[in-house]
Amino acid sequence: MSIRVLLADDHKITRQGLRSLLEKQTDIEVVAEAENGRAAVRLAAEVAPDVIIMDLTMPDLNGVEATRQILSQSPDIKIIALSMHSDALFVTEMLKSGAAGYLLKDCAFEELTRAIKTVIEKKTYLSPSISGVVVEDYIHRLSKTDFVDFDVISDREREVLQLMAEGNSTKQIAQKLHISVKTVETHRRQIMNKLDIHTVAELTKYAIRKGLTSLDT
Repeated sequence: MSIRVLLADDHKITRQGLRSLLEKQTDIEVVAEAENGRAAVRLAAEVAPDVIIMDLTMPDLNGVEATRQILSQSPDIKIIALSMHSDALFVTEMLKSGAAGYLLKDCAFEELTRAIKTVIEKKTYLSPSISGVVVEDYIHRLSKTDFVDFDVISDREREVLQLMAEGNSTKQIAQKLHISVKTVETHRRQIMNKLDIHTVAELTKYAIRKGLTSLDT
């Protein structure tokens, strides 16, 4: 029986390349593609893949938040991060969100297929260089302030923060999240109060620093 895979990446050429390579494997089937995190959440519910290959920095909803949402609804799905980022913050946040694997985009294709088959067996797969980052993080425990203040805002507030940082207006955020303008304004006020940040420019810098979005999204 084939392993059903969903590809989530905002670059079409990346998705096409991965699909082409994966479909040469007799035991792997690509069942859907998502161009952003929100589409990944929707498609995960619709097609019920076994494994999702998830980019981290995508518009509207990043890979970390998409992973949280998908696994809250479908905990049996295995999610593998495929990212250009090897920073401890990105790796740690993705693993905290429940990802079963983390690979760098410069890895060999054979490593990706090995990771897929590893996570299907309910094991964790990390690229060798990523393993070093994780071990170092546990040993040195990076400054706790890198994570503690991030945890004070809710999942919905993180979504609003990302969309704000990406330049969406209050009305656009309300439409994308299917909530009222007033609710968006309440979330924005709560975010600013909780983080003690009171300008959109500073919030944008914060979102980039925490990996919610990036300058190249």
